[in-house]
Amino acid sequence: MSDKLTTEISQTTETEIRWRGQDLMTDILGKRDFAETMYLLMTGRFPEPWERQIFDACLITLMEHGLTPHAIVSRLVADSNPDQLQIAMASGLTCVGDVFAGTMEGCGRLLQEGLKSDDKAQWCHDTAAAYRQERRPLPGFGHPQHKPDDPRTPRLFQVAREAGAKGHAIDLLEQFGTAVDTVYGRHLTINATGAIGALLLEVGIQPEIMRAIAVTSRAAGLTAHIAEEQKTRSGRRIWTLVENEFAYTGP
Repeated sequence: MSDKLTTEISQTTETEIRWRGQDLMTDILGKRDFAETMYLLMTGRFPEPWERQIFDACLITLMEHGLTPHAIVSRLVADSNPDQLQIAMASGLTCVGDVFAGTMEGCGRLLQEGLKSDDKAQWCHDTAAAYRQERRPLPGFGHPQHKPDDPRTPRLFQVAREAGAKGHAIDLLEQFGTAVDTVYGRHLTINATGAIGALLLEVGIQPEIMRAIAVTSRAAGLTAHIAEEQKTRSGRRIWTLVENEFAYTGP
């Protein structure tokens, strides 16, 4: 291994800007969209048309989901630092994780493991049973609001299949979902982050970087919340409402 620091992502000279070898002015600007360019920077190549369509759907799906902790935190911080909107943005994005918006990573790892199995039906049953016995949260399953099913999931599967995905990860997730229902004795919806974990595997994105897709997506939605906060000043009222809801129970 060389001691020299290297990068394959970008190079800038006095007259050129190249990203992954592509000239920004002649090869990208006006010719490629955001999803294609992000995919290029991550993987080193432009996506095929079917990959671009799926990747774009993944970016759009988690962009906005109402007054979740991400949005509430961003509004509160925007109220505290009205001239530093990047602080509000960053604060909200720290909420992307194992509970909110970031579970495609865990689901992607599960599916990646299952795809290597020779007996996928047995893998589905054993994995579901292990999670239930150990009482561990099942990444990509369940939703506090969308019941009995997350409406985004079947649409994402449809988009991916119609675009031309091979469907191996999607098929496995659906099979796993059936096994989960059987083992748990009740229906657990495959949520949008679980579906996105499968779709990202279909387009060659590894689980280790999947959560960054959620961060990128949610950043766009938080931009809207911060823009609205600048008009409505809701952060101060949120603070007052929360403060008034707490009852002192100490000595």
